[in-house]
Amino acid sequence: FVDESGGGLVSQFDKDDVELAGLVKFDFLGLKTLTIINWAVQAINRRRLSAGESELDIEMLPLDDARTFDLLRGADTTAVFQLESRGMKDLIRRLQPDVFEDLIAILALFRPGPLQAGMADEYIDRKHGRTAVEYAHPKLEPVLRNTYGTILYQEQVMQIAQVLAGYTLGQADLLRRAMGKKKPEEMAKQRELFNAGALERGVDPALAKHIFDQMEVFAGYAFNKSHSAAYALVSYQTAWLKAHYPAEFMAAVMSADMQNTDKVVVFVDEVRSMGLTLETPNINLSGYRFTADADRVIYGLGAVKGVGEGPVAAIVASREAQGPFRDLTDFCLRIDSRRANKRVVEALIRSGAMDCLALTDEDVDHVRARLLAQLPASMQSAEQVARDAESGMVDLFGGPAAPERPAPESPGARIVPMTRRERLEAEKDTLGLFLTGHPIDDYLLELRAFCPRPIAELRPDKGKQLVAGLVVSVRVMRGRRGDMAFCVLDDRSGRTELAVFGEAFEQHKTKLHKDAVLVVEGEVQKDEYADTCKVRVDQILTIDEARQRFADGLEICVAGEQLHEDFPQRLQQLLQPHCKGGCAVSILYRGCDAQARLSLGPRWRVSPSDELLGALRAEFGAPAVRLAYKGRPVAASA
Repeated sequence: FVDESGGGLVSQFDKDDVELAGLVKFDFLGLKTLTIINWAVQAINRRRLSAGESELDIEMLPLDDARTFDLLRGADTTAVFQLESRGMKDLIRRLQPDVFEDLIAILALFRPGPLQAGMADEYIDRKHGRTAVEYAHPKLEPVLRNTYGTILYQEQVMQIAQVLAGYTLGQADLLRRAMGKKKPEEMAKQRELFNAGALERGVDPALAKHIFDQMEVFAGYAFNKSHSAAYALVSYQTAWLKAHYPAEFMAAVMSADMQNTDKVVVFVDEVRSMGLTLETPNINLSGYRFTADADRVIYGLGAVKGVGEGPVAAIVASREAQGPFRDLTDFCLRIDSRRANKRVVEALIRSGAMDCLALTDEDVDHVRARLLAQLPASMQSAEQVARDAESGMVDLFGGPAAPERPAPESPGARIVPMTRRERLEAEKDTLGLFLTGHPIDDYLLELRAFCPRPIAELRPDKGKQLVAGLVVSVRVMRGRRGDMAFCVLDDRSGRTELAVFGEAFEQHKTKLHKDAVLVVEGEVQKDEYADTCKVRVDQILTIDEARQRFADGLEICVAGEQLHEDFPQRLQQLLQPHCKGGCAVSILYRGCDAQARLSLGPRWRVSPSDELLGALRAEFGAPAVRLAYKGRPVAASA
């Protein structure tokens, strides 16, 4: 029948009936990677043409590029098509590809059948000379030379039938199908036909039977080489782009998945590990997608949550027509509030996209707080100008009425800067990730006091070890023996996977949530899929529980001028809600002529939570609040 929308002919037959009816079946695969390659090549060619170089033709890449194979052998394949999973990276490390044929083989081998049948191990051992390469018959060498004597592809099954038994191409294809479907009656016919053809060409009958048996075994795992080669070419092209033009490639990769926060987080880490600079979104630089500039990747405005294509298009058009935005009021005057309303502008500020509007020597936390404070007045001013323009109101000199810009900060109206934590949380809300910092930074000094080994230095030593970090992801699964969880822990030095089973899961499952800072105790094991370690968890502590377990006490330093008459009442109000046992509290007094330490009694032992530490720091100053570990004071985080 005819497709109503497109007018094309559509069959209601399934694939088998279509073939029986004499029609040809085609599979068309749409790959996002082809769009990524196209975007990257466009950006590269803009760069090359501006430098007076010729354009890059991605179809004409040399297939023996040394830098590309160095990248592949190092398994530096995050964002490389088909080669980015942990299992695939492990296979690449073991196989160490050095020719394009190896890349084709990797994609054919990385499937359950060949992996479980040991074909991957056999291929690797033969490639590296640990197992001798042998051919059952001399005529098989040209067919199997590229795969070190192993039958890896369906095309090889067809070629063997041709060279040993005289099959035509059509007959060889029927043999391939018969072996794939494993129909006994069809296989009996094919065996008889193969043996007869081999005998006519002087092949020993016993050897012909042995070869047919091998073909039958391997045909069940063999892959279509033409499919694998096409995918391998796309894999090679993306690896080449990553090796030679990393900024343009990663910008294209991140643009293709910028609505998928989990993937963007992985790519952000990859950009930084590659030595590239990741710029925050910027209303004076960014487009809708991620872009590249030399060794910089500039965040795309389209990745800011709540900012769609319409507002970004208006921002870019205004910037191209009138130049960079000078300040917040200038932005609000030039961008119609119907295109970018208050919610959109707030998202841009909180994401860091308006940090470029900073005043001289103004830090990020102050500029974002100031812009948020000025936003209502700036938008009101812009809306007044728009209303005046609609009504035809002009000033005495013939131009449109001049806008009333918000008054600059007066000394009496001090803007309170965002705290570092508020800034990071705002980035998490608008970008889905922490961009200009990491929450674990607030805790590293504390964590190293009782957990000295960072994740990057973990080794599968005997006995239990302590591991600390921020939970990046949590995956809960149901197994035969009950629920379990797999978490990824990050401490900025590296990442490790936590495996939480059985009693440990039931006891600590409420603590397993994204962005929690945890201290875990367990057995460190080698990860069989990657060159890292994983942890089988026995116990999990929150940061508050870890402080109660490891801290010797909480110390508050007070200078003489801070010791006012109401000091005891102020301190009591702060400590009272947290007196739940745990840390002893002491006051370290420093006056002009003397200093003393006052230890509070057992009644005032507190739970040293972030809430308490934050309140104490706000009252007495951040440096004045310290936790002691093993007798050594450490600045408290909050």
